Amino acid sequence: MLDVEVRKRRGDFALDAAFSIPGSGVVALFGRSGCGKTTLVNLIAGLLEADAGSVRLAGVVLDDSGAGVHVPAERRRIGYVFQDARLFPHRDVEGNLRYGLHRAQGNGLVAFDEVVTLLGLAPLLGRRPNVLSGGERQRVAIGRALLAQPRLLLLDEPLASLDAARRDEVLPFLERLRGRFEIPIVYVSHQFDEVLRLATHLVLMDQGRVVASGELATVCLDPALRTIVGPDAIGAVLDGEIVAREEEAGFARLSVGGGTLRIVSDEAVGRRVRVQLLARDLILALWEPTGLSVRNAIAATIVAIAPDDRHTDLVLLDIGGPRIIARVTQAATRQLGLRPGLDLQVLVKSVSIRGQSLRTSETHS
Repeated sequence: MLDVEVRKRRGDFALDAAFSIPGSGVVALFGRSGCGKTTLVNLIAGLLEADAGSVRLAGVVLDDSGAGVHVPAERRRIGYVFQDARLFPHRDVEGNLRYGLHRAQGNGLVAFDEVVTLLGLAPLLGRRPNVLSGGERQRVAIGRALLAQPRLLLLDEPLASLDAARRDEVLPFLERLRGRFEIPIVYVSHQFDEVLRLATHLVLMDQGRVVASGELATVCLDPALRTIVGPDAIGAVLDGEIVAREEEAGFARLSVGGGTLRIVSDEAVGRRVRVQLLARDLILALWEPTGLSVRNAIAATIVAIAPDDRHTDLVLLDIGGPRIIARVTQAATRQLGLRPGLDLQVLVKSVSIRGQSLRTSETHS
């Protein structure tokens, strides 16, 4: 568990942030440029000292202003990967990786060969950093940080300097990392697509404050997302399992909650896939319709209705455990008699796929 409650003033900027995250998974810090993400990460790393507050990692106090505790960065056992890889130019890839092992305190659980395999570094071991691509350098930097046997891994916009092709090259390796080690990761990004693909938990920041935090699926339903990312970002993020394939149509059936969705995917039965259902792409019907091109329909029960803006409402829906959210006009709310407890059908116009080896796709049938 990472518990953070810190305050820090730097010139005219004031950070006042508090959140708690579990002992594993990927926690994304997301917000507009200048909202304090990097300052917060530097406080966790010990590179900055808070004016007031505390940082605790797995029960160990790293900062406590009231008790006068500030553990130096080099004693925190926290791995830090910056936007630029910061590799040693005079060492080859293997030398950079083994430097991480040299810094490790005691015997670790992260082995050299495992990191090389996980991050696809075997063909690069004899090369110097100056002949590596940006994506390759970042993979080496992540590997070096892992081999230092950290209790926590901080990734501060590690893909920000890469073009789209190089980002797509690195993302699958980060997904593998998330699933392999029981090391909590704090991931800073200004790309919401990266957050949706990688994160298990999300901390939304605005002007130095945390405005929402929790599991990714929960925060993605929070109206606070409107002010940070935009109204079109609000929607459910669901993890499901492919349970059947429709080969002739090129669809897979994904089990989510009490129903299934048809998605465009080449993945095999049994694979786990993450999908996003945006509020703008859902249609509510009082009964299951016929004669439509939209064939994705899920039974749901209305949990709550809240105003979205002057003319629309956000309708929170239970689909057999997971919750999704739909945006409808206030006129539709009145005309359909929408209310908490009402059972209805949710028609899904499109599905965005977020997951390893999958690209964003849509289906209208």
